Amino acid sequence: MILGNPAALRAAVPPGARLIGLDVGTKTIGLALSDTRLVIASPLDTIRRKRFREDIAALFATIDAQGAGGLVIGLPLALDGRDSPRTQSVRAFARNLVALRDLPALLWDERLSTAAVTREMIAADMTRKRRAEIVDKVAAAYILQGCLDAMARPAR
Repeated sequence: MILGNPAALRAAVPPGARLIGLDVGTKTIGLALSDTRLVIASPLDTIRRKRFREDIAALFATIDAQGAGGLVIGLPLALDGRDSPRTQSVRAFARNLVALRDLPALLWDERLSTAAVTREMIAADMTRKRRAEIVDKVAAAYILQGCLDAMARPAR
């Protein structure tokens, strides 16, 4: 099920289960993992995209191995907040994913996440090759951490 806010996701995730963050791109899917207290996100892995069925099989294997109870999927909205063709592609990916396995999922605004992560890696004087190797999973951690931080804030 695709949920509407971080509080609903927190309520839907079983105690002690982790969240997996996804940065869904056209060539790769970056993965990040939360701790069991849903406080800290860490980069996990990158799936090289092939066919949807193969991508999902790799993702489900990671979900099972890590004991994940929910997903935070980065939603690449346009800068003005509107949907774009890329946004529609990620929404379709999320719908197809939860149709195959009923996991609570949240679409999280990820505008400029990859740009922010890349800027930090450049500031850390990381080589272009190293940045290319890790940018997707670090962007997934950035997305997941934003959601975890929102979950920790008291409701208004």
